Amino acid sequence: MTQTDPGFDLEAISLDDAHHIHPWTDFAARATMPPEVIVSGKGPYIETAAGSRLLDANGGGLSAVTLGYGNTEIADAIADQVRRLQFYSHFGQFTAPPAAELSAALARLAPAHINHSHFGTSGSIANETAIRLIHYYFNQLGQPDKKDVIALTRGYHGSTLLSASLTGIDFFRLGFDTLTERIHHLPAPNPYHRPEGSTVEEFCDAQIDGLRAKIEEIGPDRVACMIAEPIMAVGGVITPPPGYLRRAQAVCREYGVLFVTDEVVTGFGRLGEYFCAEPVFGARPDVITCAKGLTSGYLPMSATLVSDEIHDVISVPQVPGGLLTHGFTYSGHPVVCAAALKVIEIMERDDICGHVREVGPYFEEQLATLADIPMVGDIRGSHMIHAVELVVDRATREPFDHSVEISKRIARHAQARGAMIRPMQHIVIVAPPIVLSRTEIDTLVGVLGDSIEATAKDLAAEGVWHG
Repeated sequence: MTQTDPGFDLEAISLDDAHHIHPWTDFAARATMPPEVIVSGKGPYIETAAGSRLLDANGGGLSAVTLGYGNTEIADAIADQVRRLQFYSHFGQFTAPPAAELSAALARLAPAHINHSHFGTSGSIANETAIRLIHYYFNQLGQPDKKDVIALTRGYHGSTLLSASLTGIDFFRLGFDTLTERIHHLPAPNPYHRPEGSTVEEFCDAQIDGLRAKIEEIGPDRVACMIAEPIMAVGGVITPPPGYLRRAQAVCREYGVLFVTDEVVTGFGRLGEYFCAEPVFGARPDVITCAKGLTSGYLPMSATLVSDEIHDVISVPQVPGGLLTHGFTYSGHPVVCAAALKVIEIMERDDICGHVREVGPYFEEQLATLADIPMVGDIRGSHMIHAVELVVDRATREPFDHSVEISKRIARHAQARGAMIRPMQHIVIVAPPIVLSRTEIDTLVGVLGDSIEATAKDLAAEGVWHG
């Protein structure tokens, strides 16, 4: 792809600012910067309209592309299903083979006690569905006051009204209304920012004590569920202290509170498992939500998986002829389900989870070499999702001020060196396609290290930071 043969409509791109409201956009920046046009991709690489070939460390920008770009098997499965049946509603008694087959496949891959799925089109929808079904479940049990939800600061669960209210990142709420009643946020279980002098074990104990105290403060008869990401991705790849997720789920079970794991990012291989809460963290969720890697970003899809215990209750009509009145036009869309089925087939055939378990520790080892760079405060994550937190002072763990745009500077240097990484305030996130080879990991880590060091030199020259 070159500038002389762009392969896309230049005039159409020129209309972008005039008509296209981008999600999560900085209008001030867009006024001075043209859009970055991504025109193609193959394997873990993307190509821009300017002809740059970049190693994608973002998984499609948002950790969604797991199996890489341009997979002809997935494309063919999509095309075949479009020709066979592109759409029919799954409301009521109607179904189509792809949705039935996918629900069975997810039951096989999920923990043994989870055998039922409700399909949607995004992680936001999956989390919204989780809360709505849980509220319905307790209504059916004759416990209509059991509605409160406990979430975590720095957790991200979506951008619909309800899922944005579950999200615990204040910056993401600026200018928007959210629901404040009956949603509670506990501090993020971030070991890097634990109180001075406390051990990781003591910090974990304090977090669990805080959860127990919050449930008792609200009243167990009012708390419906807790929702948590196994690793808090958008919030900074916050990896909880060992045992946290397992112990949090145990406390919830003790008080009759359901436990929801948001695996929109961590699911489908990013940590070497299809669903990681139980095999990696020892937690037994009542509900699992997933999206992104479910179709490797080839089409928009999500699933909300519920336990047999929940299904046994919500599957009983409220009254004769009563309906479960929740769902969406495109729930269980045949073409999207066909894509997900092909993704699962490829992952099982090629042992993608085994590949992640094999190269993931190597990725962690290589990233650890960046710890010698003075502005690197913390390197955290697991397998195929990691973050580097940049600090002004390692001793105090003071982050760079937002005005410095530290992660954006690093991202610009990385792009100039051939890789696309994700800036997030004073944190750099890398969540590449999970099929990366060791050689590609070496390239990515090398670019990231060089970019951080180049940024440090820039800041020193500007008198902003002196190491």
